[in-house]
Amino acid sequence: MNDTESRPEFPFQLPMFLDGGTGTHLIAAGMPEGVCVEQWVLDNPEVISNLQRSYVKSGSNAVYAPTFGANRVKLASFGMADKVKEINTALVRLTREAVGEGVLVGGDISPTGLFIPPYGDTPFEELVDIYREQATALAEAGVDFIGFETMLSLWECRAGLLAARDLGLPVFVTITVDGNGRTMMGTNLPTAVVVLQELGAAAIGINCSEGPVGLAEQFYRAAVCAKVPLIAKPNAGRPDPNDPSRFDLTVEQFAAGMEQLAAAGVSIFGGCCGTGPEHIAAIQHLKPGKGSFYDDAVVCANEGHLFFLPEEWSGLFPSEPLECSYSLEDDLIDMEDERYNCAVVRIESEDDAMLLSELAGVARLPISILCDDAAVLETALRCFHGRAMVDSSSEIDSETLQSIAARYGAVVY
Repeated sequence: MNDTESRPEFPFQLPMFLDGGTGTHLIAAGMPEGVCVEQWVLDNPEVISNLQRSYVKSGSNAVYAPTFGANRVKLASFGMADKVKEINTALVRLTREAVGEGVLVGGDISPTGLFIPPYGDTPFEELVDIYREQATALAEAGVDFIGFETMLSLWECRAGLLAARDLGLPVFVTITVDGNGRTMMGTNLPTAVVVLQELGAAAIGINCSEGPVGLAEQFYRAAVCAKVPLIAKPNAGRPDPNDPSRFDLTVEQFAAGMEQLAAAGVSIFGGCCGTGPEHIAAIQHLKPGKGSFYDDAVVCANEGHLFFLPEEWSGLFPSEPLECSYSLEDDLIDMEDERYNCAVVRIESEDDAMLLSELAGVARLPISILCDDAAVLETALRCFHGRAMVDSSSEIDSETLQSIAARYGAVVY
């Protein structure tokens, strides 16, 4: 069985200290409700500049530019869809001027709020294009890395990563999870780590969500699978229902919780809602977590589940090839009762590839793609929101097949 090849070394020194919350501080500084945040920041530059300088003084060696919602979808709500490059460039410049030399600047990118089939009607490639526009603007503005934050689905993480990974910059991805450790669309951190690290993410983790203690289990589980640094940017606990600008953890409690995350394997630290420079100052003693990477298995995934497979192909028991039709959903569910540990799906067309991307999430076995057309295989892997396998008996030149599989983090067996 052929797993994907080694990845570049992480380019920054660890531990890495990011900044803390931004939105709550902007509101406290008088930002009105319902305005375009990015434009308000540009109209009131001293607010963000003072905050960023405070983070640097407190120990942040990497600060995000306030470009969170500066994509064409979010800006369109304010009649500024054509100002993506202009606004991102100005916000990066403002951040550079505030933090000075020796501090890394990240380009911050948010979810779009759009949904792909079967959850919505936005084509996956349209999502990639939206992210590519903003990521390119950030790269051209001179950021040191790109960060996708508060992501709610694995497919949106993948769209962002595919859009940004060829720009020559490290790409960070952090998801937001609920009390059960899953995003709104059902992905947990270990699954995100397995999928996104093989797709080229430089670091992966969780931001926002809740306080640090509640996230420890997620990081312990993710560290077993992680080949890249793990990021933690939690909230300062839970918001006060009577005053959403206040959170229930003291600075000392937040720092103690972050110690648990370091022990769980985290090596990139920061904060989100309710945190400020004082929280960053309180975690400067943290050391990078080592984790406990488990390399005795190949790990595949769909949007909600991990599948641990033996490294030796003799331990793999694939099914007979399944036809990719609308009955595939039932076929995959029925297969849970069979004596297979891998579901083989034959993909013959672009339509098959798109259908598989919509239905694969119901599987409780890893999916192996059998395909005899290189272009169709590429589409199938690009749109598969997980980590798939590729059947080496596919009638595609071996070198071409291996190259396509490696590009999308798939496993060839």
